[in-house]
Amino acid sequence: MTTPPSTLASGALAAVPSPPGALPPAGLPPAVPAASPAASPASRPSGAVSAAELTAWRAMLRAQARISRRLQGDLLADHDLALGSYDVLTHLGDAPEGRLRMNDLADRVLLSRSGLTRLVDRLQREGLVARESCSSDARGLYAVLTAAGRDRLDAATPTYRQGVRDYVLSRLDEADLRVFGHILAKLADDPPPAPAPA
Repeated sequence: MTTPPSTLASGALAAVPSPPGALPPAGLPPAVPAASPAASPASRPSGAVSAAELTAWRAMLRAQARISRRLQGDLLADHDLALGSYDVLTHLGDAPEGRLRMNDLADRVLLSRSGLTRLVDRLQREGLVARESCSSDARGLYAVLTAAGRDRLDAATPTYRQGVRDYVLSRLDEADLRVFGHILAKLADDPPPAPAPA
């Protein structure tokens, strides 16, 4: 059973540049003429997006979609495991005792509660994840990694990491990685990574 690589990856078609004069793809702001070199982003009208900015935004969507699609293809071919399922197993595998509250797991994998419920249902049918009641909260549920889930995660992780190496890390040198990490931390509202020791 195939799961779409990610919600953002579904924007891949929207990330493809439109022909001149075409309407912008749904969900993307319309392109506006590029600002003059002296104009800073802060000086533009609210909501205005320059051609260069829109190009960068679409490139980010396109790269994310292609990388996710390739990682998913590798995981499905070698382990019959979709990328979203691997993400759930990874977060459970990193958690103490291999368990997380469903709400916490949904936050970590960036899914709605209903979306996570459907995904965990599939993983439970495959015997990779179990549900357990929370003793302190009758309405709370834990998702728990099973022994079979741990085995599948351990088998798939080298494939996933090789994909990360092939599709991303091998294309960036150390200077690129520092800049890339800093930019992504800003976009994710995370503290910037500490500089590497000299």
